[in-house]
Amino acid sequence: MKPYYRDTRKIDPNKGATLGDGSPNDADRVEIGPTQLAFGEWEKAGLTLPNLEQMRRHRWERLTRHIVDRGYGGLLMFDPLNIRYATDSTNMQLWNTHNPFRAALLCPDGYLVIWDYKNAPFLSAFNPLVREVRSGADLFYFDRGDKADVQADIFANEVRKLVEAHGGNNKRLAVDKIMLHGLRALEAQGFEIMEGEELTEKARSVKGPDEILAMRCAALACETSVAEMERFARENIPNSQTSENDIWAVLHAENIRRGGEWIETRLLTSGPRTNPWFQECGPRIVQNNEIVAFDTDLIGSYGICVDISRTWWIGDAKPTDAMVYAMRHACDHISQNMEMLKPGVMIEELVMNGHRLDARFDKWKYGCKMHGVGLCDEWPLVIYEDQMVKGAFDYALEPGMVLCVEALVAEDGGDFSIKLEDQVLITETGYENLTKYPFDEQLMGA
Repeated sequence: MKPYYRDTRKIDPNKGATLGDGSPNDADRVEIGPTQLAFGEWEKAGLTLPNLEQMRRHRWERLTRHIVDRGYGGLLMFDPLNIRYATDSTNMQLWNTHNPFRAALLCPDGYLVIWDYKNAPFLSAFNPLVREVRSGADLFYFDRGDKADVQADIFANEVRKLVEAHGGNNKRLAVDKIMLHGLRALEAQGFEIMEGEELTEKARSVKGPDEILAMRCAALACETSVAEMERFARENIPNSQTSENDIWAVLHAENIRRGGEWIETRLLTSGPRTNPWFQECGPRIVQNNEIVAFDTDLIGSYGICVDISRTWWIGDAKPTDAMVYAMRHACDHISQNMEMLKPGVMIEELVMNGHRLDARFDKWKYGCKMHGVGLCDEWPLVIYEDQMVKGAFDYALEPGMVLCVEALVAEDGGDFSIKLEDQVLITETGYENLTKYPFDEQLMGA
């Protein structure tokens, strides 16, 4: 039978016009998404795919409700993750983080406008919730030089007219992040600038049903990628020719193969470089009989962050007793702290209670006990008692929140660290640990 391009261009030739998540079965589509590899793995695992149209509508409705509840005339977003949440569209995400050329305005009547790169107005065309596409939100010096204020005035005037038409001329405008000229121009138009990050973080903190399905898919894709990284590490490290970068590159490659997007950090180290933690992976050749520890910080399928940590012992000898104790201690830390999670529990309760690290591990304990996660690390933050600021987090957990539960166990001046982290969904009655990846048996003392 003669092959036709209409068949070969499909992501999955065995499917019809749309895939299981409702997106077009077209490998040439503008909308980015999971690959055939990921879809096959999810089907084999029996996962239910999200309905992307419903997921986008849930996010749009949630943001709109938060705007209305606060009595704002609109929400103006420059943060690329907030724009992703509002529109589900992307454009050079990492470049956009330090060159803010995109913006999105959501009005209390639900009218959604995006300002994109002038040559890429088509990138959000798949989403009918985006009602207008414009350009001209680039107010950074590299792009506008000494006349950024001129473009800022033009942009702010556009925002004013949109708020007049769709926000009842309510001049209380929430803004998340904006360049200085933009802020001044909006204020010159009579806007009272409100804290947009408070709104977006609260809106994003509770995930809808399809977001949770997307996160389950992303979690499996991430853990499958981690398994490939572990296989590579265990096969190659004994040859003493494998660097930390070689190992980390496997996770990057496997994430991309499944339609993942990027990794936010470089937190994989080995041997003595694991202590102190937060050194970034580099050219060090990993030796046989050493620890390898990492934190994924991975933006995966559907743009969902999967933030888990594991520590492996790799070699033919046994880890030291000190390593086994630290590993078990870290495991106790996250498992006992996880047991506190349920709807209605106040964040301060999580701060003040739970598992206590041994005193010798206190100096290098992690920056938080837990943190929210969605499109990236998100609100809320559960810090340790000695870091608590009264009134900063007087909120209760809700069903649909997802928290990463952390442990870093390391002695000051020691030659290793243990890093563990699981991603946990708050349910109607308690919690569900979404992380299935096992702990290293040798470090657990098996």
